[in-house]
Amino acid sequence: MQFQANIKRWWPALAIFLPMLACAQAQVAASSPEMVVRQALLAASPGLKIDSITPAPLPGFHQVIARGRMVYVRDDGRYMFDGRLVALAAPARDLSQPAWSAFRRQQLATIPAADRIIFAPVKPRYRVTVFTDVTCGFCRELHRHIAEINQLGIEVDYVAWPREGLLTTAGRPTPVATEMDDVWCATDRKATYEAALMRAEAPPAAHCASPVQRQYAVGTRIGVSGTPTIIAEDGRELGGYLAPQALLQALRNSGGGGR
Repeated sequence: MQFQANIKRWWPALAIFLPMLACAQAQVAASSPEMVVRQALLAASPGLKIDSITPAPLPGFHQVIARGRMVYVRDDGRYMFDGRLVALAAPARDLSQPAWSAFRRQQLATIPAADRIIFAPVKPRYRVTVFTDVTCGFCRELHRHIAEINQLGIEVDYVAWPREGLLTTAGRPTPVATEMDDVWCATDRKATYEAALMRAEAPPAAHCASPVQRQYAVGTRIGVSGTPTIIAEDGRELGGYLAPQALLQALRNSGGGGR
């Protein structure tokens, strides 16, 4: 029952064995497996925004990314399971990760350098994208070590992910989203970000075509659920706060897009 509760939490209309899929499957029997999977999911959860459907490493299934989650749906649209797909042949491998990494790379590529807050050494060996929030304690601790991180050859690209979300229940911008809009619209974005993050100085009100909403949407699509979230250049999620040497080791272990 816990599994069913989890499914309902993130795809509210989608139940454990997708009982509505039989009807959808009959309607699309002559279609491609991808279309069968897509229409079956939409029949079970109308309005579901599906970001990716690709053949799974598991024969007879497709892997689906939607709302920051990955699931596996049988090609006939009758069954779905949620979780990692692991190959047990030694060494054991998480087969879900290559698709996630590719999807993260594709999504992060939509955020131009001009919309990021970048702290970089002269000749970076690695680059990470960090989803950040100016009210986040662990983001503050990470940035406290930014000089050391840069000295290790790591470029840090900050993008915005307000932890409170973008809108209150009343439909107004959340305070942190407003503050981050002001940071990202500031003339000196780096200095304003550091003042807001490290000294809790409210940024002056500023107005521009703020990229915060778009960055938040990208983070949500790739499964960001808190800050900081660190993504390597190869698309691997390295975790949350990492001390400088631990971050360097994680990048080396992952491949990390070293140059």
